[in-house]
Amino acid sequence: MDSKFVLKFFLPISIMLLLSGSADAQGLKVGFYKKTCPNAETIVYNEMKRVISVAPSLAGPLLRLFFHDCFVRGCDASILLNSTKNNVAEKESPINLSLRGYGVIDTIKAKLEKACPGIVSCADITALVARDAVYLSKGPSWEVPTGRRDGRASLIAETRQLPAPIFTFQQLKASFAQKGLSVKDLVVLSGGHTLGTSQCSFFSPRLYNFTGKGDADPSLDSEYVIKLKNKCKPTDTTKLAEMDPGSFLSFDTDYYKIVSKRRGLFSTDSALLQDAETRSYVQRQVKASNPREFFKDFGVSMVNMGNTGVLIGKQGEIRKNCAVVN
Repeated sequence: MDSKFVLKFFLPISIMLLLSGSADAQGLKVGFYKKTCPNAETIVYNEMKRVISVAPSLAGPLLRLFFHDCFVRGCDASILLNSTKNNVAEKESPINLSLRGYGVIDTIKAKLEKACPGIVSCADITALVARDAVYLSKGPSWEVPTGRRDGRASLIAETRQLPAPIFTFQQLKASFAQKGLSVKDLVVLSGGHTLGTSQCSFFSPRLYNFTGKGDADPSLDSEYVIKLKNKCKPTDTTKLAEMDPGSFLSFDTDYYKIVSKRRGLFSTDSALLQDAETRSYVQRQVKASNPREFFKDFGVSMVNMGNTGVLIGKQGEIRKNCAVVN
């Protein structure tokens, strides 16, 4: 692993001690594989470095895989499971159909199985991949507490737990609170929209039929509505739009500048301006001379989310293949 990865943007020791204590309470700890698979994180990082160098657009989807996993059943890699004859899995849900990067997870898992058979969980791989995707996109790094085990179930019906792009602020706040996440976590993790793209179908109702009368969402900048309409026709279901135009491959604070201009793609982006706490955070990042605060906060919130509903000890299993139960 290169020296920059070790040194650049790691959280201050005092913060890491706080995070480690929180993680230990969940049964996770930094360096969980130190004795059983000492090169685990290096193997993940080296493969991610190769992937992002040839396919930088995968960073956003790989980050969202972790988010979509943790919000359903907790961070147990249920998002990675394939459907079976008797069950339709989470990945088949309309809200998950645009996710990509499953092959990256599978490749990393195969390399880890070769190095340390039956040791590293798919849930931990997903968490480490999300961290490395951010770092390799010019973002921060943070220490990831590990020790998660993999779940044995994945149900499409449970994807209703995921925050929908049309959520109001109160719905969004309640969704995060159910996972033990704060309003600050909400606004910080929303900053992950600085990476990647969205299918037009996820936000086109804001452009063409917001209230059912063929109108546009008034919270969306009217000039931006025109630009988005030129890109996305009402029937477009696969066409993509950048969530952070001009900067969607770089992890930075530009997302907050876009939100402040009322140009966030989703209703949930606009909702950040409706609450005093989240609006203040957005405005602070717009005015900031550097991304230090956001970078630090993002690492903290990712660890917080990564503690959600984890399986530990003898719970669950360590899948040999991330797409199927053992």
